[in-house]
Amino acid sequence: MLLRLMQPIFVGDVQGCSEELGELLDRALAEYGERFEPWLVGDLINRGPSNLAVLRRVRGLVDAGRARCVLGNHEIGLLLTAAGLRERKPLDSFGDVLGAPDAAEWLAWLRRRPLLETGRLGHQRFAMVHASVHPDWSLAELERRTRRVEARLGAADPREATALLAADPGRDPDRDLLGRLTQARCVTRAGGWSAELPGGELEAWHQRWSARGHDYCVVYGHWALQGLHVEPRLRGLDTGCVHHGRGRDGSLTAWLPDPSALAPFDVPDGRFWHIPARRIYYQGL
Repeated sequence: MLLRLMQPIFVGDVQGCSEELGELLDRALAEYGERFEPWLVGDLINRGPSNLAVLRRVRGLVDAGRARCVLGNHEIGLLLTAAGLRERKPLDSFGDVLGAPDAAEWLAWLRRRPLLETGRLGHQRFAMVHASVHPDWSLAELERRTRRVEARLGAADPREATALLAADPGRDPDRDLLGRLTQARCVTRAGGWSAELPGGELEAWHQRWSARGHDYCVVYGHWALQGLHVEPRLRGLDTGCVHHGRGRDGSLTAWLPDPSALAPFDVPDGRFWHIPARRIYYQGL
């Protein structure tokens, strides 16, 4: 009997767009049966209409061992808001999570999610993060440093997580790394990071990272204005589903690398699904 390989499906920023996520997962089920595994790059929530529905769908898969996800800046924003460290903003839509009867359980579950997932496709090792990695770090160093941040954020005592979230990034390297992993788009000449767009002394993080010639690959999201980013060893998957109607057409993008390929991060690569946004999410906001 010929056994089908498990199909990994890397999914861009969902941001509460539950209908589009549902269509993507239903298509995967029709195409692969149960032999697929979603890897979600973070920002499951916020700005979109159905945050709890997305969390329930993803948590069901994660807790069953059938999916993986990392935290994004919008999950961190929710945790900051719940801890009283950030004011709710006009575009925040995660009130359905904060107002849920089991909100504390959801916050605890999110705190325990990883910031980094690693794996291997063919002979290529890879890291999945939400926003960026440090351009100079090996995969081993990235994992070692990130696991320390995860331990603090997911500590049994939530006060440890609050202390991390409230820390000064200039004095606490773990808090600085949390920002780099979930918010950064650029790096400075001195090695710092910025959430701003490239220009002046700011260089896209992945350009600096690519120049270092690392022996691993990176899957990430976060950068909707950049759109789909396909380069050797890099896959950027945020195509702005929730930004539909903000002067652009949005979609939820998934990358489906060939599980039998030896070097699936090579280019050219056309193995993508694009689920068009259902509606204009920014209308009236």
